[in-house]
Amino acid sequence: MSDTDKPEARIFTVETRFQKLARRAGGIPRDQAIEQAMAQIEEARPGFDDWVGKELDKLADVIKTARPGMPTSDWIDLAGSHSRQVRDVGTTMGFELLTYVADSLCEILDAVAAGAELNMDSITCHLDALYLARQRPYCNMKPDQVPELTSGLRRVVEHVSTSPHEA
Repeated sequence: MSDTDKPEARIFTVETRFQKLARRAGGIPRDQAIEQAMAQIEEARPGFDDWVGKELDKLADVIKTARPGMPTSDWIDLAGSHSRQVRDVGTTMGFELLTYVADSLCEILDAVAAGAELNMDSITCHLDALYLARQRPYCNMKPDQVPELTSGLRRVVEHVSTSPHEA
């Protein structure tokens, strides 16, 4: 069968339960829902600093269990989980630099999990950068405001990602 003989693909949309509920009458207007969500984020913001500090301490404890040359055990999954939590909540709370560094660490951990060489210096560097990004005045900065830091972290990620993978 040639390409011209194939029937055209049918495109159809599926309406989800969420879409149906969002369109039904009643409820609150979109602007009001956004305003309420922003108020809840502001309400949670004071506790964020304590939470992220505890999360980074847990991440540091997990990283201390890693040893170069040893098979990657569940520490890599735990470290990835803590790093993703910091990244995801940091985004919600508006801590862009913290989010950037955590995302960069996630890339390294994913590369190690996929077989890249375990380079503890690169992981420790990112952990230190996370602690830095949490402090004032850095906590309110965007990644483009600290180009030396972000470009250095990017180079570390590229180095780890291109390191020889074990067979």
